[in-house]
Amino acid sequence: FLPLQGHVVRNWKVRWFVLLQDKLLYYKIEGGKKEPSPKGRILLDGCTITCPCLEYENRPLLIKLKTKTNTDYFLECCSREERDSWALDITGAIHAGHPVQVQELHRMKNSFKLLENISLHDIVEKMYDSSTGIKLTRNLDQGNRYKETFTGSALVDWLISNSFAVSRFEAVTLASMLMDENFIRPVGVRSTEATRSSDPSEKFLDDSTALYMFAESSKKNTSSKEEVHFNISELSGKIVKQGFLVKQGHKRKNWKVRKFVLRADPAFLHYYDPTKEENKPVGGFSLRGCLVSALEDNGVPAGVKGNVQGNLFKIITKNDVHYYIQASSKAERVQWIEAIKPLT
Repeated sequence: FLPLQGHVVRNWKVRWFVLLQDKLLYYKIEGGKKEPSPKGRILLDGCTITCPCLEYENRPLLIKLKTKTNTDYFLECCSREERDSWALDITGAIHAGHPVQVQELHRMKNSFKLLENISLHDIVEKMYDSSTGIKLTRNLDQGNRYKETFTGSALVDWLISNSFAVSRFEAVTLASMLMDENFIRPVGVRSTEATRSSDPSEKFLDDSTALYMFAESSKKNTSSKEEVHFNISELSGKIVKQGFLVKQGHKRKNWKVRKFVLRADPAFLHYYDPTKEENKPVGGFSLRGCLVSALEDNGVPAGVKGNVQGNLFKIITKNDVHYYIQASSKAERVQWIEAIKPLT
């Protein structure tokens, strides 16, 4: 599953993608089942690929495909790893018989690696630390006042002083990865305009006038301090697994593709609507005391509506709320169940 932007109405729809040797097919999901005929196809002959593509501020994990007829397709992935994997496979199909280009993509992908045993989540957690983390200040830009921001050069200095990077080049690359993964985001004219640069090394600015903030800090329309604290507490855990799954609704019993994010410490499973611009959950629950199990694929289990594809599993919360979820394969279903069980 990948969200795809429409051509006529510029909204986002989740489609099931199948990569063939010369084309990328995409299918519509109806009632929890893939339709037999593709909704559309992207011909890869003469196609160019842009990855990473940062044309949309709220969607940092995009792949852009431009066909030889100059039609643009934007596909969104749910993680940096998934994005790079799709980009590598699509590039291989585009350049079949031209292995030099594929090798170059491999080289670029592996040109910078995090220090061993360090994850982006660990870095962000340390950035939040009240005593040793990045210092947040109020800043003015073009007459606008921004709360809880930090400058590009301040983050570079902090990454080096905390031994996450040994040079300013490495620190800028690492900061760009944090921005790619939507842990931090640019605010103000200077840093926002830099994200549109075609050179990946110039998208994050090592500059004292370029402003950035934690992505969580930019959330709007929260009604109270208690709600902010509650949301941050739920969403502060380390991401264990994430991906697209199909979920049955509680009221209408219809099936929708959702991006699921599994977090530990605290253990929560949240789901997001990938067609929406706002990067905030549309639902979620604590995993403590939950039961998770696979459902048989022969027939439709009790509580499940529609002619579903199969590969179902069920989560029952400690409050006896039943969630029916569909994976894309038996292997993926096993992976999700094995990831959830230790957190219950």
